[in-house]
Amino acid sequence: MIEAVVRPKKRLFLALILVSLGVSALSTYGLWIVSLPGLTQISSFLPLILGIMLGAILLAGMIGVGGIILAIMGLPTPRFFQGLAWSAVNMLFPLAIRIGKLFDVEKERVERSFIEVSNHLVKQKHVKVRPEKLLILSPHCIQQEACPHKITRDVENCRICGGCQVGDIYTLTRQYGARFAVVTGGTLARKVIKEIRPHAVLAIACERDLTSGIQDVFPLPVIGVLNQRPHGPCCNTRVDINEVNQAIRDFITGGDKV
Repeated sequence: MIEAVVRPKKRLFLALILVSLGVSALSTYGLWIVSLPGLTQISSFLPLILGIMLGAILLAGMIGVGGIILAIMGLPTPRFFQGLAWSAVNMLFPLAIRIGKLFDVEKERVERSFIEVSNHLVKQKHVKVRPEKLLILSPHCIQQEACPHKITRDVENCRICGGCQVGDIYTLTRQYGARFAVVTGGTLARKVIKEIRPHAVLAIACERDLTSGIQDVFPLPVIGVLNQRPHGPCCNTRVDINEVNQAIRDFITGGDKV
């Protein structure tokens, strides 16, 4: 029986990021206060300089988080906000995970919420690419563990026997004219992206790999599709083919393609 993937709530990630921003602001202020006596002894200007630097970092984080919230509300945001938003996410995400743990929120739930937010932001930008500039990345664990045909080097080794969903994804990519690669982990995924140089990526993976991958390849637009693990992690995983099909169509159907 396939384990159903519960659709995550975007508000969980946003709430934890806001709390993380507040904790960072208090910590930064505390650092500034503690540093005042020593800095003043060196120069009367140093406390002001440090305060301006720390304030600028916090302001950038606030603008970035604000940009994410505005985008999720459907309001237009300048491109400048997007870079700050992802910088804020990269800076605050580890703290958000720790804060979630304090409130007994599983790390996977936070990661799923992050992926949902990221997908929403990408879809809102209405990114359209030519089919050959779209890369579909799948983890090797979606292949049947006992299959003798190695597809991590060449997906055309797949016999499309129906024993797993590699054949289904491969058929979809041939139908649309997109690129398809099966990878064994994040390092190989980044290598493939560097070699192929796609304009957009549809990535199938678990929460951890999707979260790190989306952050690593920014500003490349990525839609993440969570895999299903009826046999546990990294073993004979599956994916919702209809969701993959719709994500491909969203990337290549209509609009001005790049």
